[in-house]
Amino acid sequence: MKFSRIRTLSGLLLLALALPALAQRKITSPKEQYGHNVGDDYFLSTYTQFEAYVKKVAQESDRMKLVSIGKSEEGREEYMAIVTAPENLKNLSRYQEISRRLANAEGLTEAQARELAREGKAVVWIDGGLHATEVLGAAQLTETIYQLNSRTDEETLRILRDCIVLLVHANPDGQELVSSNYMRNPDPTKRRYVAERLYQKYTGHDNNRDFYMNTQAETRNMNRQIYIDWIPQILYNHHQTGPAGAVLFCPPFRDPFSYYFEPQAMIGLDQIGAAMQARFYQENKPGAVTKGGASYSVWYNGGLRTTSHYHNILGLLTETIGNPTPMNIPFVTTRQLPNSTLPFPIGPRQTWHFQQSVDYSLTANYAVLDFASKHRADLLFNIYKMGANNIEKGNRDHWTMLPSRIDWVNEQVRKDRAAAAGEEAGRFSGNFGNTAPVAMKYYEMLRKPEWRDPRGFIISPNQPDFATAIKFTRILQELGLTAHRATAAFTVNGKQYPAGSIIFKSAQAFRAHLLDMFEPQDHPNEFRYAGGPPIPPYDSAGWTLAFQMGVQFDRILDSFDGPFERLTSLAPLPASRIEGTGSAGYILSHQVNDSFKAINLLLAAGEEVYWLKPTGDIYVPAKASTRKNLEAAVQASGVTARAIAAKPTGDALKLKPLRIGLWDTVGGSMPSGWTRWLLEKFNFPFELVYPPTLDQGDLRSKYDVLVFVTGAISERSNPRGMPAGAAPDMLPEWKARVGQVSAEKTVPQLRKFMESGGTVLTIGSSTSLARMLGLPVANHLVEKLPNGTERPLPQDKYYVPGSLLQASIDNTNPLAYGMPEKADFYFSNSPVFSLKPEAALQNVKPVAWFPTKSPLRSGWAWGQHYLEGGVAVAEAQVGEGKLLLYGPEVLFRAQPHGTFKLFFNGLYYGTAESIKLN
Repeated sequence: MKFSRIRTLSGLLLLALALPALAQRKITSPKEQYGHNVGDDYFLSTYTQFEAYVKKVAQESDRMKLVSIGKSEEGREEYMAIVTAPENLKNLSRYQEISRRLANAEGLTEAQARELAREGKAVVWIDGGLHATEVLGAAQLTETIYQLNSRTDEETLRILRDCIVLLVHANPDGQELVSSNYMRNPDPTKRRYVAERLYQKYTGHDNNRDFYMNTQAETRNMNRQIYIDWIPQILYNHHQTGPAGAVLFCPPFRDPFSYYFEPQAMIGLDQIGAAMQARFYQENKPGAVTKGGASYSVWYNGGLRTTSHYHNILGLLTETIGNPTPMNIPFVTTRQLPNSTLPFPIGPRQTWHFQQSVDYSLTANYAVLDFASKHRADLLFNIYKMGANNIEKGNRDHWTMLPSRIDWVNEQVRKDRAAAAGEEAGRFSGNFGNTAPVAMKYYEMLRKPEWRDPRGFIISPNQPDFATAIKFTRILQELGLTAHRATAAFTVNGKQYPAGSIIFKSAQAFRAHLLDMFEPQDHPNEFRYAGGPPIPPYDSAGWTLAFQMGVQFDRILDSFDGPFERLTSLAPLPASRIEGTGSAGYILSHQVNDSFKAINLLLAAGEEVYWLKPTGDIYVPAKASTRKNLEAAVQASGVTARAIAAKPTGDALKLKPLRIGLWDTVGGSMPSGWTRWLLEKFNFPFELVYPPTLDQGDLRSKYDVLVFVTGAISERSNPRGMPAGAAPDMLPEWKARVGQVSAEKTVPQLRKFMESGGTVLTIGSSTSLARMLGLPVANHLVEKLPNGTERPLPQDKYYVPGSLLQASIDNTNPLAYGMPEKADFYFSNSPVFSLKPEAALQNVKPVAWFPTKSPLRSGWAWGQHYLEGGVAVAEAQVGEGKLLLYGPEVLFRAQPHGTFKLFFNGLYYGTAESIKLN
């Protein structure tokens, strides 16, 4: 007994002596791991090296837990390092629960929220590497992981006590590609990145435009952590490169910001920006630009940072200079005078080293973490308060003030004052500085009952493509929105809805995101000065996802309820099945996008497939193998087929298996990458084709269809962004693919291809092929000059950045089978055609056009009346083949499901055989 006690005491003494050693265990530095500091000149680590390093740190440190958040598109593990004080790691699930409860704000009183805020820890997300050629992102992430795990200074220990830091690598595949590419030159001074393909498998730089659509593996991995599992209060997204003549951009952001945001979202960003600027000053790090000193605004939804704003998260970014190959800071005269956008200018320097950029990033990270530590309880309470305010707004009548409505009421004031006293007319200047008080009656004019925000939205199963509506629903759920489903039929405002209807109520914490996905964006008319050129938005001006996806829904303005169950998992897709008992064949709906998956599977299995005229119904005649193959196709595609007792008769198009060539270019094309992803998802067979292959000719023996996305074809001899020639250190297989579509070599081969029966699909700027072929197609967006000539409309008269426009459609044309009579198109200063008088004689036909002076549905369309009568989509006969012209971006970033059918139809239409069924 005595001996046992002595042994126990001895063991405790040894443990006590060992604890300090464990607590001070050395953390391997990046230099010890890589042989280099992450900021050394001419050095980049690969993702393989990063993965090995963070695994080692996780084993060495009691401050860090390393978790995989999923696989990348190329199959690599994507990691999140959770770094905090050891005592916090032991209670991590509790702090995660507090963060989620406060962000969702449901069922909490203000007193309970304050108590949870006092108990909780500030959760801060810091990512790196999203844009892989912006190599600083991954470098600073590595250095930050090391510093937070190795430092023992008072500030770091306080940060770790008060905060949980989520450090996330945003693009594993990209770092592996870019770093390996850069490091392959044995001469360090000659190292550079040689772009051969996209640094994200499908999307390249557009991987930061996917965060409300959620298509890519990395996006889904991160969104799940941000909006479901953790919901941080601060999200810091690292980017490059900084404004010329400065070192970096940091918050506050320039206007405009979304009118759906809670004020605290913008106030909080301003506070963080001030903290960053103060720390840069304290550490003598000049050159930080803010606000209108750069183009970054808070309007757009869809980026890693920007989607977070619609969820009450303080989402910020920095854009910082730097490269492992040393560079210079240029002398920009306007960057030398201090002002509110650049309070601490930096002088031009002869040489800027990568380590300096890493140091700036670390300062920025510490500024954010120090702010989070000092304002921990406020951040936690404020995200609750923003969510609670959104729930409260969704439960009552509320009017959002929109730019167009303010313009409208200003016009009413102008008219009234002009009528009363002519000299008063013109005092108001719209968005250019009106501050004069006006009578309250004008405020009441803005509160029309029909202008209230909706209390919710109902998506009925009674629509042609309910499967796409469910995909839309699931996307919103994956972004943290709450959906309900009707368990029985119900009535709202006199309209009956069936069981299975999907309901989104506005009374939820992420109301801003919900409204942004259903309601039109109303971008302000922004110009540099009255009558001057427009100020381009940071990205799109309008994107309403329900419109893009062709979802039919009802906006409900009054409070409503029904037999609704809350969906605790993703909404189930409609059941796939074969209905009926007929033996003559089967019919599939052409209105359902997923029917194309089934078509492709059936043709690959050797089945016959027809489109019946004039509706486009999809007919599959029965033979011995058909039922089995159809069951497999229906199951894989999620569609419903109907068995019929009698064979249809009349005109039809017999589809042929396809050989699709999708244009791509060395360095990679993002529109081509998105198209590649889409073709794979819908089971279309294809291969990539590069300009040298096109120039070799004999295309008809290899392909049935050639697809040219925007940017592929230009009437200019050397379009911007196209490689002029092979780089000396490019890999041989890529050198052989270098080239561009040219009028001299390529266009004659495309003409031969079409004349011999091939189909060419062109989108956006590539529709210029019609003019290069001499077809009777002209630019609709021109104005006549006094001398009788024409010129393209100038931007002060016409400007439509990325927005949604509605066009009419001839859905009796096979190119538009399955489409409604009107559809919303994504349009970004896209081509609009006028067909010349001889067009009909040359078999050039309009398929979609703008019939009114006001086609804008969401976004910004200055001078939209010029669009009236313009053709958006057209088909042209070229010999035995076809040229299809899609002016708008019908596949834009894989978002506009509502216009996918126009493209899918086009793939089959040109080579389909016209027959008569008997």
